[in-house]
Amino acid sequence: MDNSSIYALVGYSLIACCVIMFFVWVWAYKIKNAGVVDIFWSYNFPVIAIILLLFAPGFETRKLLICAMVIIAGGRLGTHLAVRVLKYLRQEEPRYAQIRKEWGKNAEVKMAFFFQMQALSNVLLAIPFFIITMNTAPQLNIFEYAGAALWLISVSGEAIADAQLAAFKKNPANKGKVCDIGLWGYSRHPNYFFEWLIWVSYFVFALGSRYGYIAIISPAIILYLLLKVTGIPMTEEQSIRTKGDAFRAYQKRVSVFVPWLKKG
Repeated sequence: MDNSSIYALVGYSLIACCVIMFFVWVWAYKIKNAGVVDIFWSYNFPVIAIILLLFAPGFETRKLLICAMVIIAGGRLGTHLAVRVLKYLRQEEPRYAQIRKEWGKNAEVKMAFFFQMQALSNVLLAIPFFIITMNTAPQLNIFEYAGAALWLISVSGEAIADAQLAAFKKNPANKGKVCDIGLWGYSRHPNYFFEWLIWVSYFVFALGSRYGYIAIISPAIILYLLLKVTGIPMTEEQSIRTKGDAFRAYQKRVSVFVPWLKKG
């Protein structure tokens, strides 16, 4: 692995993500809606993938496969979030409104720093992509095929969960109710579960390359964030605030994360 090449790729990616997040923060500041950060956090991964596709020295077929996976997954999630956020652009998502309230008068300065930390997280989580696209071996191996297969299952599962929730919310009769249909009847967060599984698939794919074991960092960080920081805790706090006892009953009835661990 050429260290000078990988350092340059990391540098290009970091600069691109930081510049994007700076302009997104300017936009968020003007419209008073930090929720737009989620859209571009997702879109930044396809940006990194394009940089790697153009400049990484790895085997072309391998680069095309992993970069296509990243672009499709990141583009799908970013567009899904864009549809949700842009629909209520002048109404900040409650969890960000709560953060802004807690940060008080220094909220905007802290928010600018937060946006840049999101850019840094993009590059940190992209470790598997850097490792994979530096691999010049002229054939794919079993780990790469397994990773691609797991990715296909994961992206499909996340898309299905998102579609089920969207359909539930569109029905006026479900206003104020908790979605418990389809995958949501088995897991309170099937979308988060499959999002994490996508990152596991990148790790599996990376195992086919030298130093691929380092890629475990990405699914480990995503799992921590989902379980302990910005994923499940904030989402469930907001659900309790808006749905109260109905969501508490759902919490007792349905597993937190893994779809097949349905409680009796």
